[in-house]
Amino acid sequence: MSRIGKQPIQIPAGVTITVGETEITVAGPKGSLVVPVQQNTKTSIDGDMIVVTRINDEPESRAWHGLQRALLNNAVIGVTKGFEKKLEINGVGFRLQGGGKQIEMALGFSHPVKYTAPEGIDLKVDKMTIVVSGIDKQKVGQVAAEIRSLKKPEPYKGKGIKYVDEVILRKAGKAGKK
Repeated sequence: MSRIGKQPIQIPAGVTITVGETEITVAGPKGSLVVPVQQNTKTSIDGDMIVVTRINDEPESRAWHGLQRALLNNAVIGVTKGFEKKLEINGVGFRLQGGGKQIEMALGFSHPVKYTAPEGIDLKVDKMTIVVSGIDKQKVGQVAAEIRSLKKPEPYKGKGIKYVDEVILRKAGKAGKK
C-alpha cells in the first residue's frame, strides 16, 4: 500500500468537493481547482475525509494511487491557504519594479526584462524580492522557475535571481601569480 496514498485527507470547513467521472472539483474561500481523476484509482468522501483507493495492485496503479492523493491534498491546501514562492535578486545595478500581474527587471542586459504572470498568479515586489503566490501549486512553481531562468545565479559572485532559501555554491576566482 502506498504510504502517501493510504492517508485520508481532512476536508476543512468552507471547502466543497465534487467527485465526477473524469475530474474532481475542489472549491474553497480562495477559488476552485479541478483535479483530473487518475486511472485505476477511486476517490470517495467519508464525512469530512477524502479517501483515495486503487482498483488493483498493479505497479502502475500503485504509482497513480499516491499521485492522486497528493494532487487532491495540494488542491485542498491551495483553495484554503494558497501557495507562495519567494525569489531574491542579487547584483550591482539590478533593479525590480511593478507588481500584480507584471514586473519589470533590469538584469544587466541592454534592455529591461518584462514578465507577465498567467491567470491565477499574483506577483508582489518588495525591494529586491519577488513573491509569487496563487492557489495552484504547479503554476506557482512553474512561474517561479520561469522568472529564475531569466538570470540564473552565477557561482562566482552569486549574481542573478535565486530562491530565498536556495544556497549558491561559490567557486574561487582566479588565483594570482606568485
